[in-house]
Amino acid sequence: MPKDLKEQIAEIESHSLCRLTRCTSADEIEQWRVDIMGRRGELTTILRSLPDLDAKTRPVIGALANQAKVQLESAFDKRKEELASQLFDVELRNMGHLDVTLPGRSIPSGSYHPTTQIVREIAEAFTAMGFQTIEGPEVELDSYNFQKLNIPLHHPARDMWNSLWIKQETNDENASLLLRTHTSPMQVRIMENNPPPVRVLVPGKAYRYEATDATHEWQFTQIEGLAVDKNITFANLKATLEEFARRIFGNRRKARFRCDFFPFVEPGAEMSIDCFRCDGGGCRVCGNSGWIEILGAGMVHPEVLKGVGYDPGVYTGFAFGMGAERISMLRHGIDDIRHFHLNDLRFLRQFA
Repeated sequence: MPKDLKEQIAEIESHSLCRLTRCTSADEIEQWRVDIMGRRGELTTILRSLPDLDAKTRPVIGALANQAKVQLESAFDKRKEELASQLFDVELRNMGHLDVTLPGRSIPSGSYHPTTQIVREIAEAFTAMGFQTIEGPEVELDSYNFQKLNIPLHHPARDMWNSLWIKQETNDENASLLLRTHTSPMQVRIMENNPPPVRVLVPGKAYRYEATDATHEWQFTQIEGLAVDKNITFANLKATLEEFARRIFGNRRKARFRCDFFPFVEPGAEMSIDCFRCDGGGCRVCGNSGWIEILGAGMVHPEVLKGVGYDPGVYTGFAFGMGAERISMLRHGIDDIRHFHLNDLRFLRQFA
């Protein structure tokens, strides 16, 4: 066994402990750690040389080196605590007097982002009506984002969504990837893996390639809902969404449904509520119409039900979708959707 290695380890331990007692500042003690146990430190160099020793010598030298390392690390921690205590005592002496009766400094606390707040509030409203909240992937297959929602390849309805493609294969929807343009794909995934009845709410980020202005963002939060069971009718849809509107915008709210087109529902409708600022009399918020559009909805298209293995002759359902930021903007009188993404504390603190 090479005596020089044993002696070297003992010498490193001895002079290191001696040097440590002379360290009087945080910088000095950190430099000591780097010199002795850093990546190129004296003890580290010996530990890295162990693989070059013969099989008989290696465990003996390894044990001595590790024992020295444990001793030095323990001494380092102890000296660090001693220095911290000494510095605190010096600070106290410099202060002259410490009044322990003074109130402590308050610790700043954070709060939920306004989008998170409205998503949670909407989820609570639908949870009370028997819906389960589920999230899904933000990178989606073309087949789930479009095909299984009754929007085949080259269908003109695809122009309604300005998609951000990650990988696009013209003739193979199963190989095409995109940032989801809505959270509706998760509804298909849920129905594929669960027999009816189904009642789910799907909040999450959605992405569309479009110009940013006061009412449009390329990234936004969408909340989709789905209910499928036997004997579900449009009356169930209306009753559910009217209850949602009253929970979010007040008990006096009235709802209006007008025909609209969405490929994955039939019939489709847009839902509006009477203006909560003017009670339907007409003002700037509602564009003097007395009504504010808040979401799109409709009865699930039979082709979508067939695609997931449900019998449209037995089961029916309704679906709806809304923008979380839009609901928050209406609720709080926010005039620009871009405020939600600027991280301006002057704006965010209003919701703390």
